[in-house]
Amino acid sequence: MRILALLLGVKAACILLVSSLSGTGAVNNSGRWWGIVNVASSANLLTNSKNVQLVLDPSLALLSRRQRRLIRQNPGILHAISAGLHAAIKECKWQFRNRRWNCPTTHSPAIFGKIVNRGCRETAFVFAITSAGVTHAVARSCSEGAIESCTCDYRRRGPGGPDWHWGGCSDNVDFGRMFSREFVDSSERGRDLRYLTNLHNNEAGRMMVSSEMRQECKCHGMSGSCTVRTCWMRLPSFRAVGDFLKDRFDGASRVVYANKGSNRASHRADPRHLEPENPAHKPPSSRDLVYFEKSPNFCSYNGKTGTHGTAGRTCNSSSPALDGCELLCCGRGFKTLTEKVTERCHCTFHWCCHVSCLNCTTTQTSHQCV
Repeated sequence: MRILALLLGVKAACILLVSSLSGTGAVNNSGRWWGIVNVASSANLLTNSKNVQLVLDPSLALLSRRQRRLIRQNPGILHAISAGLHAAIKECKWQFRNRRWNCPTTHSPAIFGKIVNRGCRETAFVFAITSAGVTHAVARSCSEGAIESCTCDYRRRGPGGPDWHWGGCSDNVDFGRMFSREFVDSSERGRDLRYLTNLHNNEAGRMMVSSEMRQECKCHGMSGSCTVRTCWMRLPSFRAVGDFLKDRFDGASRVVYANKGSNRASHRADPRHLEPENPAHKPPSSRDLVYFEKSPNFCSYNGKTGTHGTAGRTCNSSSPALDGCELLCCGRGFKTLTEKVTERCHCTFHWCCHVSCLNCTTTQTSHQCV
């Protein structure tokens, strides 16, 4: 076992060294833990005599010491983190499927590419949706019994109204928020503007999950009547979380690094905080997304900023919206492609027992940005 651990440690060091030399890794540790989405599986874990999972895969060296400790202290939680990341990536791609920036990802440790090194709106959404994904997945896994250190939220008990009472298994969103705050935020370092905006957007993602919790009930009574109802709190769908965060993205606040001034009683300066760049705007709330720099030009490929451009993207020639060819292709124009597709159609079931179908050929037209 010691020899295996030594070999894996050497391999981990080589992976990190190659990543740093190739320039594919992020310039800071923000979001570095996202890389485990490609490696977190049961094959990465062994269990010792006390049934505690031990992280063995060298790719999990992407985690900080504190993050690895949190995983060891909460057996089963690594799979929830991975599931939350997968859900976040899927939702990000869905929400931006028709935008110039369509949430591209890679299979390298830097999942979202160089956009995480910036401070634009898109960066804010990535941090918020991944934090929300971990919160949502951990809270759901608690109620499903998949994590040993948490269960359902049983704090709501007793009568809740004249014809209903609390019961059942509520999703443990408080544990999800607490774990997400400790795990996700621990990758942030420093006290600069980037640090404050990343922490703010992480919390905004968590707040969106907890604030959209909804009450579900089940009826009890003779012959299907609803004499008494048992109710519990259920997580919102992650699509709903993504929709709300996308709205916050559209109305994100541009902020600056400010100081509250001197505290005369303690003769110490108050901690730095975020203020709107425009003094006429109201301060961002805890659920608002914040950013501090303009988004790059996503129209063309740029290796320095990590933008892929929109060449080759499918567009809608009849739409005046963002998915339309005029806007998505940035005025460069588009090409029209036609393809004949043959599919089975007009299928009929014959007794007994086979299905007969005809072959139907249709012409499908698509448009791609040049």
